[in-house]
Amino acid sequence: METSGAQTVGATTALTIDLDALVGNWCRIRDALGAAPGCSGAPGGAAGTEAAAVVKADAYGCGARTVAPALYRAGCRTFFVANLSEALDLRPVLPRDAALAVLCGPHPGEEGFYRDAGLTPVLNSATQMAFWHAVPFAATWPCFWHIDTGMTRLGLDPDDLPPALPYPDNPPVLMTHLACADEPEHPVNPDQVARFRAALDRIPGGHALRTSVGASGGIVLGGPYHGNLVRPGIVLYGGNPAPGHAAPLSPVVRLQAKILQIRHIDTPKTVGYGATARVEKGARLATVGIGYADGYPRSASNRAVACLGDYRLPVTGRVSMDLVTLDVSHVPEHLTPPGTMVDMIGPDYGIEDLAQAAGLISYEILTGLKPRCPRVYGPIGPGREETA
Repeated sequence: METSGAQTVGATTALTIDLDALVGNWCRIRDALGAAPGCSGAPGGAAGTEAAAVVKADAYGCGARTVAPALYRAGCRTFFVANLSEALDLRPVLPRDAALAVLCGPHPGEEGFYRDAGLTPVLNSATQMAFWHAVPFAATWPCFWHIDTGMTRLGLDPDDLPPALPYPDNPPVLMTHLACADEPEHPVNPDQVARFRAALDRIPGGHALRTSVGASGGIVLGGPYHGNLVRPGIVLYGGNPAPGHAAPLSPVVRLQAKILQIRHIDTPKTVGYGATARVEKGARLATVGIGYADGYPRSASNRAVACLGDYRLPVTGRVSMDLVTLDVSHVPEHLTPPGTMVDMIGPDYGIEDLAQAAGLISYEILTGLKPRCPRVYGPIGPGREETA
């Protein structure tokens, strides 16, 4: 049985990111939006809703300076990052016709960076709006107004919306963010759409303005949760924003670790810190070179599995800083020599599987991967074939 995975000299891990799969996920979303049921009934929405891309947190750990240009080549023209630092790092690799929106918005003294780098501010408070709309170039500069409809984090209170647009010839895009989109039946979802519609009523001509409602979860919820522009994030990277509901997406990430040593157990023993696992005589253990310093979660101890071809290898004992121990007793010995790479995340055990085992969410898994995992861009390969 062959194993695959690119490696950097001396590294004991390999993180492979399938750009084609990632871009393919974006293209599926883009293509589906034109015929999304109910699009014409969305707040400000219409068939042909634009698909942006959220590339904050270094494109969810996948490398924003590689991911964003690939999405641009596929046709994406609007990107979202969290803060000014992320935007300034990303702007040099994106053409100026790509809108690069900063979710936390501008602060006094930063306006020159927005002007020079061609960044789009997301305005989140009355104070921020007053500051921004007073800068000399605001009359011709694009911006978003983020209206809080139930998250109670960043965002304008609807009562803070001005009675008229400061620059009617250059109106903002109006956006909101859904709190419970990962729970499709949650009553907060339609309530937020209703609150957003009411906010549009406060603005003269508000219902004619461009809007952005749904991030990844909102896309799954359907047309009334879209607006004119959706903001896919985790779905681009192979995560499912609504666990328990099918998402026709391709896996993007494969995280592999190298077998460093095989232990043949001749008497019953405990394994790892805290002696939290016990193995019996005749067992075989593989110690692999990955740990929580690489971003593999300690909470996966004794709960997660790794994969080697068709075989699942239980994590046995506590995950430590640099090492994880796997039970390979059931795997033919010739398949597990030191140097073999096993999948800690892969086509047969994805980020959602590891997240569930570790009591986390897929966002934490991806954004928690550390620089000690060398990134390689290429195909991650198929999973095992299912047989009837």
